[in-house]
Amino acid sequence: MRASALFTLLASSAGFVAAVPPAGAAKAAGLRLIKTSPEDKGTWVTEEQKITQYRNKRIGFVDITDITDASVLTALSNPDGAPAKSDFSAQAVTYPTTVSHQTQVNSLLSQVSTTNPKSWLLTLTNFYNRYYKSTYGTQAGTWLYDTIVSVASANSAITVTKFTHSWNQPSIIAKIPGTSSNLVIVSAHYDSTGGSSTARGPGADDNGSGVVVILEALRVLANAKFAPKDTLEFHFYSAEEGGLLGSAAVFSSYRSAGKSVYAVMNQDMAGYSPSGKISIYTDYVDTSLTAYTRVIATAYTGATTSDKCGYGCSDHASARSNGFPAAYVCDEPMDTATPYLHSSNDAYSTIMWDAVLRHAKFTTAFLVEASYL
Repeated sequence: MRASALFTLLASSAGFVAAVPPAGAAKAAGLRLIKTSPEDKGTWVTEEQKITQYRNKRIGFVDITDITDASVLTALSNPDGAPAKSDFSAQAVTYPTTVSHQTQVNSLLSQVSTTNPKSWLLTLTNFYNRYYKSTYGTQAGTWLYDTIVSVASANSAITVTKFTHSWNQPSIIAKIPGTSSNLVIVSAHYDSTGGSSTARGPGADDNGSGVVVILEALRVLANAKFAPKDTLEFHFYSAEEGGLLGSAAVFSSYRSAGKSVYAVMNQDMAGYSPSGKISIYTDYVDTSLTAYTRVIATAYTGATTSDKCGYGCSDHASARSNGFPAAYVCDEPMDTATPYLHSSNDAYSTIMWDAVLRHAKFTTAFLVEASYL
């Protein structure tokens, strides 16, 4: 039976929206269970419906099909997405209320530019799309991995690894080892969608911009052979548009391994900013880390804006539900964000390079300041 036909059959059954039945039949048909709010018990949908019925309508969701950890599922059902207090890996961290490494940071900020980000983003947007199950998405992952390896080669201490998934597009992690194993992470997803799995999806702002921002920060720190106290990681996630799948797998692995994570700062869209200010979001995040993130952004880039983006809006939700403190930074509040989201019009030509530069400087500053936590 074709998946679409079975989907119709399942949809007509009383148990369609239940979180467990008919899980076996639904998964066999290729359906996925997604949550759109803390109280939502889940709905079985096709991969295509994720995009056409949810992403295109700007309805945030988390794909929970493969999540088996009861604590994570509970966190995803809590009103603010928070895990139990005892679940935080870095609950002892007290975030500073001021910056304290301005001389070191400012020296590095003078090296930040848009020269390489312009070249990198042009290549990323030239892939027909970066949908996580498409051959283009896999090709984009190969190119990105090779590029990160090249950037990291300026410092032999840096490692770059692929975090593989059940689909072909990997997540990618670059690590600058510190004297401590405690982790400070910056992240961005690199997959894209243009409105369907087969549509043109250049994903310039969403989220090629976030990718080149953290890659530029890596370039600057690698060239400077920056030696942090805490270990720094740069995460490039696969399959965010599929329901935060790549980041969910990464942070599930980190949770199982008992890794100590002091901060996760996620950026999703960093290249379209009529306001000229970094926007720091305040829902489904760690309040203390978010305040610290704003301290750093204000000190090094000026005034910031705020907004809320709703349930499952980006990969910080995966970190938070797995017990790690997470913050979310974007280029604009929702009302003035790019009008080209999830379409073929999210093109290279729409990028505001002053925004990319601002985010790259902020990211570099965040990594240096937070490396001393």
